[in-house]
Amino acid sequence: MNKSSSPGVVCVRVSPLDRRRGHLRYGPLHMHAALGESGITVFKQEGDGATPFGRMKVLSGFRNGRLRIFAPSQVKLFRTTDRHGWCDAPAHACYNQPVRLPFGASHEQLLRDDCLYDFALVLDYNISSRKRSSGSAIFFHVAKPGYPPTRGCIAISRRDMIRLLPHLRPGTTIVVRGG
Repeated sequence: MNKSSSPGVVCVRVSPLDRRRGHLRYGPLHMHAALGESGITVFKQEGDGATPFGRMKVLSGFRNGRLRIFAPSQVKLFRTTDRHGWCDAPAHACYNQPVRLPFGASHEQLLRDDCLYDFALVLDYNISSRKRSSGSAIFFHVAKPGYPPTRGCIAISRRDMIRLLPHLRPGTTIVVRGG
């Protein structure tokens, strides 16, 4: 594992068999990943279902506040409640930012009943330099069983996320590449 002062690089390559799946590599760790239902794209747009191609840094993280499971992490994972959301309304001033619920504009709820956001990392895609309609809420999160496609995020199994979390920290780069 990468124990140096560098935050490390996680590489995600698209599967040659299915553009909605990928292979993730971090040092000696190799794992399957789910990608966006539209595969990957260089020209990401809000709602296109594609995972952005390129480099994204880990900014922060969150976890399901109802869970009693603990996963050690160098990224501080704030505990979500039913008051946590993420704005995905391009015309709103809070576009691609966390918001407090209830919230009048289009948003995603971060506390979910499925496993997807049991553990999630916020990736710096269209956040540090926001551009309207260029995509929002690109997270690295837990995949549903069988790795069905995401709406644009990168997802791995819960077991793999728990294995990987202790090695990631703010600034770790996730690189998404074609096959």
